[in-house]
Amino acid sequence: MGQDFLKWILTLCMFCSVSGEGCSLILKPPRVVVAFGEPVSVSCEAARPVRVLGWESAISAVSTQHDLSAQWKVDSLIDWIEEPICYGVFFTAPRQCEEKLNLVLYKTPDSVSIRPVDHNGPMLAGKEYQLLCEVQNIAPVQYLTLRWYKGQAEVYNHSFADLTSSSPVQVSSVLMVTPTKDENGAQYRCVAELELGPEGPQPPPSVTSEPLNASVYFPPTFLSPEPEVVDLVAGAELTLNCTASGNPTPVYSWQSSNPLWERMEEEAALSSSSLLAGTYTCTASNTLEKKSKQFIVKAKTKGV
Repeated sequence: MGQDFLKWILTLCMFCSVSGEGCSLILKPPRVVVAFGEPVSVSCEAARPVRVLGWESAISAVSTQHDLSAQWKVDSLIDWIEEPICYGVFFTAPRQCEEKLNLVLYKTPDSVSIRPVDHNGPMLAGKEYQLLCEVQNIAPVQYLTLRWYKGQAEVYNHSFADLTSSSPVQVSSVLMVTPTKDENGAQYRCVAELELGPEGPQPPPSVTSEPLNASVYFPPTFLSPEPEVVDLVAGAELTLNCTASGNPTPVYSWQSSNPLWERMEEEAALSSSSLLAGTYTCTASNTLEKKSKQFIVKAKTKGV
């Protein structure tokens, strides 16, 4: 008899439900942020005498009669459920009242990883590439921000506020890069950060990918590519420095306009007290390109 009466009351009042400011129900707290598998407890309090007070929920539903407080409690929340609703059936108008709990169940990702798209091996300076960040099993995705870092500097971020799934999903983000020779060895990282609001953990929970070390190939580059004029003093040590940066590391060869000079050097610098006057051409080369530089050695008498 009692259960039939309760069902009749709920059916009678379902068409006159009130929520919001006109409702006499107070949720404490009104918003909860819960990590996957953690406990949660929320109290619903009636501000006036109530006939029935309870929680409508897929798990841990509860119903009380005449009590001014009802608690929704789960020891370990692992189900991606609809937000629970506290309802009250009152003796006076409005007869029925309800308040929906703002429940955020979150899960940090199983993994965050980055990789180049459609490319293996070193990148070429000046060419555009795509880097892909993949995030596995994260929820809720609408609170996710993916942050891209090069070294310690954030270079791009991607939010997913337009998505609405509350259960775990897989998402990704693409970063366009055009590396320069100065970025050889740079580290890229992707950080998945859940910004859950003031009720959530501070700082926001995050998971960081393993770094991607960029190997950038570029042709030999001389610090000063223009021809150099060098004075040759008899008996004095003379150095011609042809060092060039490059990746792969350049190899060197030398040629001279002086027919008496027959040495075939493979070093970046010539250093000798027996060099002859003339034009010396240094060639620095790697798998990408060859670059040459000239040194014009002129004889000079001591003391002049």
